[in-house]
Amino acid sequence: MNGVGEVVVGLVVIVGLFGVVVQVLPGALLVLGAVVVWGVVTGGVTGWTVVVVSVLATAAAAVGKYLLAGRHLKRGGVPSSTLVWGGIAGVVGFFVIPVVGLFVGFIGGTYLAEWVRVREPRPAWRATVAALQATGLTILVELAGALVCVVAWAIGLAVA
Repeated sequence: MNGVGEVVVGLVVIVGLFGVVVQVLPGALLVLGAVVVWGVVTGGVTGWTVVVVSVLATAAAAVGKYLLAGRHLKRGGVPSSTLVWGGIAGVVGFFVIPVVGLFVGFIGGTYLAEWVRVREPRPAWRATVAALQATGLTILVELAGALVCVVAWAIGLAVA
């Protein structure tokens, strides 16, 4: 791949990493897609090794984030219905309040759903905090998988 192509791949990787952290874009898939395109175009042992490592890292992160978050939510006693309501409120908040609406809507929707379910503010807030912690875990795991892709790509760049 020529220098311009590698710069474009690097820009897509940066946008993807931003998307992993902000959770508005499918960040891990952008990083994976860019690295896979680089690996396929580069070809050879180096290119295909980077592709395999990247696909495995992204798949492991995708599975791991749901397993870890699910375990954390189960320990916190947060039912799935609460997360659904929090997600719906987050989507509505995204369109109602610019920039921070997704975050505010998710917190408010999760708290309200739990408060309606348990009718007490303290347990509702504990469940909301557990949901936020689980969300943070998913972001960290997805970021770790994306960073493995980036490291594999950087090593591939150095070797190729």
